[in-house]
Amino acid sequence: MTVKALADYRFKSSDALENYQGKQLLYINWEKHRMFSRPFVVALPPETPFSVIVDKYITDCYRYHPDFARIDWSTVVWQNSNTVFSPDPVKSLKENGIGHKDLIRFTTPGLNGIADTGY
Repeated sequence: MTVKALADYRFKSSDALENYQGKQLLYINWEKHRMFSRPFVVALPPETPFSVIVDKYITDCYRYHPDFARIDWSTVVWQNSNTVFSPDPVKSLKENGIGHKDLIRFTTPGLNGIADTGY
Protein backbone atom coordinates (compact mmCIF):
# COMPACT_ATOMS: atom_id res chain seq x y z
CA MET A 1 0.00 0.00 0.00
CA THR A 2 1.35 3.40 -0.95
CA VAL A 3 1.23 6.17 1.64
CA LYS A 4 1.28 9.81 0.70
CA ALA A 5 2.05 12.52 3.25
CA LEU A 6 -0.41 15.38 3.16
CA ALA A 7 2.04 17.85 4.66
CA ASP A 8 5.75 18.53 4.88
CA TYR A 9 6.74 17.10 8.28
CA ARG A 10 9.90 19.10 8.88
CA PHE A 11 10.37 19.98 12.51
CA LYS A 12 13.12 20.34 15.05
CA SER A 13 13.58 17.13 17.03
CA SER A 14 12.93 17.51 20.75
CA ASP A 15 15.47 14.80 21.60
CA ALA A 16 18.34 16.23 19.54
CA LEU A 17 21.79 16.15 21.11
CA GLU A 18 21.89 19.92 21.64
CA ASN A 19 18.92 19.67 24.01
CA TYR A 20 20.84 17.67 26.64
CA GLN A 21 23.35 20.24 27.96
CA GLY A 22 26.47 18.38 26.84
CA LYS A 23 25.13 14.89 27.53
CA GLN A 24 24.02 12.18 25.16
CA LEU A 25 21.33 9.56 25.56
CA LEU A 26 22.52 5.98 25.86
CA TYR A 27 20.15 3.01 25.75
CA ILE A 28 21.33 -0.15 27.54
CA ASN A 29 19.78 -3.60 27.13
CA TRP A 30 20.70 -6.95 28.69
CA GLU A 31 19.76 -9.45 26.01
CA LYS A 32 17.69 -12.53 26.98
CA HIS A 33 16.66 -10.91 30.27
CA ARG A 34 13.11 -9.72 29.72
CA MET A 35 12.44 -9.16 33.42
CA PHE A 36 13.21 -5.63 32.29
CA SER A 37 10.68 -4.85 29.60
CA ARG A 38 12.77 -2.39 27.61
CA PRO A 39 16.26 -0.87 27.52
CA PHE A 40 17.24 1.55 30.23
CA VAL A 41 18.22 5.04 29.09
CA VAL A 42 20.79 7.27 30.75
CA ALA A 43 22.08 10.74 29.87
CA LEU A 44 25.86 10.94 30.10
CA PRO A 45 28.69 13.14 28.89
CA PRO A 46 30.43 11.66 25.83
CA GLU A 47 33.65 11.72 27.90
CA THR A 48 32.29 9.06 30.30
CA PRO A 49 34.65 6.06 30.42
CA PHE A 50 33.04 2.80 29.36
CA SER A 51 34.06 1.21 32.68
CA VAL A 52 31.69 3.63 34.43
CA ILE A 53 28.85 2.34 32.26
CA VAL A 54 29.48 -1.18 33.55
CA ASP A 55 30.48 -0.40 37.14
CA LYS A 56 27.75 2.13 37.84
CA TYR A 57 24.92 2.28 35.35
CA ILE A 58 24.60 -1.35 34.27
CA THR A 59 25.07 -2.44 37.87
CA ASP A 60 22.49 0.07 39.17
CA CYS A 61 19.95 -0.97 36.53
CA TYR A 62 20.32 -4.74 36.55
CA ARG A 63 21.73 -5.83 39.94
CA TYR A 64 18.27 -6.95 41.10
CA HIS A 65 18.15 -9.76 38.56
CA PRO A 66 19.11 -13.17 40.01
CA ASP A 67 21.60 -13.77 37.13
CA PHE A 68 23.51 -10.51 37.66
CA ALA A 69 25.92 -11.77 40.33
CA ARG A 70 26.81 -14.70 38.06
CA ILE A 71 27.97 -12.62 35.07
CA ASP A 72 31.45 -13.46 33.85
CA TRP A 73 32.32 -10.06 32.41
CA SER A 74 35.24 -11.50 30.42
CA THR A 75 32.77 -13.45 28.25
CA VAL A 76 30.17 -10.74 27.66
CA VAL A 77 29.37 -10.06 24.01
CA TRP A 78 28.87 -6.33 23.41
CA GLN A 79 26.94 -4.77 20.55
CA ASN A 80 26.39 -1.18 19.51
CA SER A 81 22.96 -1.65 17.97
CA ASN A 82 23.52 -4.75 15.77
CA THR A 83 27.29 -4.40 15.44
CA VAL A 84 29.47 -6.53 17.71
CA PHE A 85 32.31 -4.52 19.23
CA SER A 86 34.94 -4.77 21.97
CA PRO A 87 34.72 -1.64 24.10
CA ASP A 88 37.89 -0.37 25.72
CA PRO A 89 36.94 0.17 29.37
CA VAL A 90 39.29 3.11 29.87
CA LYS A 91 38.19 4.93 26.73
CA SER A 92 35.19 7.25 26.66
CA LEU A 93 31.86 6.65 25.01
CA LYS A 94 32.98 8.90 22.18
CA GLU A 95 36.35 7.13 21.80
CA ASN A 96 34.53 3.79 21.70
CA GLY A 97 32.36 5.10 18.86
CA ILE A 98 29.18 5.30 20.95
CA GLY A 99 27.00 8.23 19.96
CA HIS A 100 23.77 9.96 20.94
CA LYS A 101 20.81 7.56 21.23
CA ASP A 102 22.94 4.48 20.51
CA LEU A 103 21.75 1.15 21.92
CA ILE A 104 24.36 -0.84 23.82
CA ARG A 105 23.33 -4.47 24.02
CA PHE A 106 25.14 -7.05 26.07
CA THR A 107 24.73 -10.83 26.02
CA THR A 108 25.95 -13.05 28.84
CA PRO A 109 26.77 -16.53 27.51
CA GLY A 110 25.22 -19.25 29.68
CA LEU A 111 22.84 -16.83 31.40
CA ASN A 112 19.48 -16.71 29.69
CA GLY A 113 17.19 -15.31 32.35
CA ILE A 114 15.40 -16.88 35.29
CA ALA A 115 15.39 -20.67 34.87
CA ASP A 116 16.53 -20.17 31.23
CA THR A 117 13.17 -18.57 30.34
CA GLY A 118 14.53 -15.29 28.99
CA TYR A 119 13.15 -13.36 31.97
